[in-house]
Amino acid sequence: MEPQNLTGISKFLLLGLSDDPELQPFLFGLFLSMYLITVTGNLFIILAVSSDPHLHTPMYFFLSNLSLADFGFISTTVPNMLVNIQTQNKSITYVGCLTQVSFFYLFAGLDNIFLTVMAYDRFVAICHPLHYTVIMNPRLCGLLVLVAFFITVLESQLHISMLSQLTFCTDVEIPHFFCDPPQLINLACSDTFTNTILVYCIGAIFGGIPVSGIIFSYTRIISSILKISSSGGKFKAFSTCGSHLSVVFLFYGTGFGVYFSSVVTSSRMSAVASVMYSVVTPMLNPFIYSLRNRDIKTALQRLLGRTA
Repeated sequence: MEPQNLTGISKFLLLGLSDDPELQPFLFGLFLSMYLITVTGNLFIILAVSSDPHLHTPMYFFLSNLSLADFGFISTTVPNMLVNIQTQNKSITYVGCLTQVSFFYLFAGLDNIFLTVMAYDRFVAICHPLHYTVIMNPRLCGLLVLVAFFITVLESQLHISMLSQLTFCTDVEIPHFFCDPPQLINLACSDTFTNTILVYCIGAIFGGIPVSGIIFSYTRIISSILKISSSGGKFKAFSTCGSHLSVVFLFYGTGFGVYFSSVVTSSRMSAVASVMYSVVTPMLNPFIYSLRNRDIKTALQRLLGRTA
C-alpha cells in the first residue's frame, strides 16, 4: 500500500538518544559494535543450523527463522541511526519513516510469532513425545512460517494504513532514534482517538494471542514435567526449554516494560529504554542459544573448524 501524505510534509526529524555533540562518537561506536555483533551472531546461528544435518529438526528450523527475524529487526532501525550520527543529519523522509514503521512491525511480529511457535514445538516434544515427528512434520513447519509471514505483513499494513491517514504539522521532531509508531500518533495534528483505539485493538489481537499461546504451552509443559518421577528426567526436560524461556522473558519483559514506563517517563527516556528490546534483545539471543545449547555449540565448532 502506497502511503498518502495528507499534509505535504516531506520529512521528520529523529532527535536520537542525545543532543550532546561530544556523546555522538561514543554512541556511533557503541551501536555499530552492537549491530555487528548481532549480525555476526545471528548469521552464525543460521549457518550452523543449515550446515549441520543433526540440527535439521523443527526446533532449530524455527530458531534459524527467529535469527533471521532478529537480523531484520535490528537492521530496520540501527543502520539509519548510524548514518544520521555520521552525517549529522537527523532527517528522515515521510515515505522512509512509514517504510521503517512497516518493517519494524513486520520483524517484531515475526519475532513474536516464532517465539509462540517454538513454545508449541516444546509443548509437543514434552507432552506428546511419541507423536512429535508425526505432528511437527516438515509440511506443518513450513506452513507455520508462511502463516507467520502472512499475519505479520497484514499487521504491518494495518498500522501503515492508520498512520498514513494522520495529519502532521510542519517541523515534526520525533524524540527517538527511529520512527516509533506511538510517538508518531502523539505528534499528529489531527484527531488520534480512533487511531489509538485501533492500535490497542490490533496490539491485543496480534500480541495477546501469541502471549496467551506461550502461557498455555508452558502451563502444560510444567504440568507434564512435574509428573516425571526421576530428577534427571525433569532436569533434561527443563533444559530443553531454558534457552527459549530466557529469550521469551527478555523480549516480552523489555518490550512491555518500555511501553508501560513510557506512560510515566519522558519521551527521551522511553527512547533509551526501547534500546533494550530493539537492539539488546536481538544481540543477546544468539548467545543465549549458543551458550545454553550443546548441539548449537558443537555445530558452531564444526562450522568454525571448516572455515579455519
